[in-house]
Amino acid sequence: MTSRDEHLFGPGPKRMLALEGGGVRGIVALAFLERIEAMLAERSGLGSRFRLCDYFDMIGGTSTGSLIAAGLALGFSVGQLVDIYLNLAHRGFRGARWHGGVLIPKFRTEPFVAVLREQIGDATLGSERLRTGLAIVAKRIDTGSVWVFHNNPRGVYFGPAAHDDGAAPNRDLPLVNLVRASTAAPTFFAPETIEIARGVKGVFVDGGASPHNNPSLLLLMLAALEGYGYRWPLGAENLLLCSVGTGEQPVARSAQEFARMSGASLAVQSLMSMMNDCNWLNQTLLQWLSECPTPWTIDSEIGDLAADRLAGGPLLRYLRYDVGLSRAWLERELSMILSDRELADLACIDRPELASRLLGLGRAAALPQISETHFSERFDPPPAGAVA
Repeated sequence: MTSRDEHLFGPGPKRMLALEGGGVRGIVALAFLERIEAMLAERSGLGSRFRLCDYFDMIGGTSTGSLIAAGLALGFSVGQLVDIYLNLAHRGFRGARWHGGVLIPKFRTEPFVAVLREQIGDATLGSERLRTGLAIVAKRIDTGSVWVFHNNPRGVYFGPAAHDDGAAPNRDLPLVNLVRASTAAPTFFAPETIEIARGVKGVFVDGGASPHNNPSLLLLMLAALEGYGYRWPLGAENLLLCSVGTGEQPVARSAQEFARMSGASLAVQSLMSMMNDCNWLNQTLLQWLSECPTPWTIDSEIGDLAADRLAGGPLLRYLRYDVGLSRAWLERELSMILSDRELADLACIDRPELASRLLGLGRAAALPQISETHFSERFDPPPAGAVA
């Protein structure tokens, strides 16, 4: 079994997995991961003993993606996480007595945290139970800053900070609290308060309230920027980034519908639209920077960037898997014809009763999208036991 430090500092190419937010739709990502796990397990020869943490050197997630990332890094199989997720969808998304999401959060925190504690226990960010690199994205709302909690023992804030003796070492932060922070979607769940320094508490909300609901570009920065301490070599032969979505919903409303919206509804639509913009900017930049065998069409003007390359040669090999939640995409790619009501239902992030349907949709999309050739054998992990 490969240890965290072997993943982070061992020789050879590095492999990263980025998991985006999406509430209950996170089960769509699990459907893609189910297929990836089965494919890599067969190649590894480990069979049912194989875990995605054996393959990926860094697993990062935002919001619901942080929950999946933490589970994978702890050594859960995808099948176990599907079961946990179905349980969480029904037990964790319990409404407050007087709810609606405007005056008070729509869902109670306690049932959600109870399920997290059952599965994660008292593990911290520095726990030896974490079998590979882990990154969790949250938004510190009281300072307006994005925080990425990661378990690099060479990171500035992992242990006592040399320049700030009052800072709380990130290695001691409970994973339950970090996942809660990353999933504290405004109007859905209350913010999470974490003591980040002696006598100082930070107030955190969902990482999706930042540019990094899709954390793929942030993971590339984590791997490459000097300050984060990984300093992994770049290049299509050296770095693989696999990004998994939870369903992409285009904005498709008439001018008349927007004209009739309340100010609050317009504010929500604007926020959702901005998150969508950030996701597509991620996608554009990563396809532009990479060798990408799974390109998505960005728009009708620039296409899928197949003829474009920023900075000369590719900086990484990039894979992207997702489901389009539009009538045109579902009919073209999966031969599915859905009603307006069915499309609207599947786009919801807070409907736990739809989890099984979303899982089926993800499985249908994963089958034609994922190919073993995407995961080039040059990225196969080295034998356990090698640390630089």
